[in-house]
Amino acid sequence: MTLRLGDVAPNFQASTTQGDIDFYNWAGNHWVVFYSHPADFTPVCTTELGRTAALKEEFAKRNVKPIALSIDPLDSHLDWIKDIEETQEVKMNFPVIADHDRKVAELYDMIHPNQTDKVTVRSVFIIDPNKKVRLTLTYPPSTGRNFHEILRVIDSLQLTDNYSVATPVDWEQGEDVVISPSVPDADVPAKFPKGSKTIKPYLRMTPQPNLD
Repeated sequence: MTLRLGDVAPNFQASTTQGDIDFYNWAGNHWVVFYSHPADFTPVCTTELGRTAALKEEFAKRNVKPIALSIDPLDSHLDWIKDIEETQEVKMNFPVIADHDRKVAELYDMIHPNQTDKVTVRSVFIIDPNKKVRLTLTYPPSTGRNFHEILRVIDSLQLTDNYSVATPVDWEQGEDVVISPSVPDADVPAKFPKGSKTIKPYLRMTPQPNLD
């Protein structure tokens, strides 16, 4: 099963380092960052799990719950967590799925035929409260994930879901955004009272609308 943007993320039941979960019940009305690791005790992934734990407050203020997956068993995960907490100086505060039978990895198409040394590739899914897949990324084993970018995408998705705007290249919180082409020029003043700038008829900019 190949998941595409807009698809409903499949539900599953799994054992995790924080107990057994039903994914939909666990996610509730939150956004979810769900990502996979090839195996326990891998160096790049150790830093990523530590970084996720350190970003607890950043995820929380965006109504996001992170969850990770590795195909190794639960006892291995628990031993790995000790190393993560020691080396990254964090307290692990989110679940890691023990997917020893690969059911979840296969459900989310985390197994790549071109990867031979480990089973699961390093996938990332951002899933919204309606359980829709909003972003997918796949990283090579040698490149650590950019959690600043993951948070930036969540900020963009949450903004553009609520306003008729899009975020331009390299956009960061507080910067100007693009007015959606679907908004007629005549409606712009009322819809965007902070003002707007027309660069081209199809390229209109306005200050970020959800900031005072």
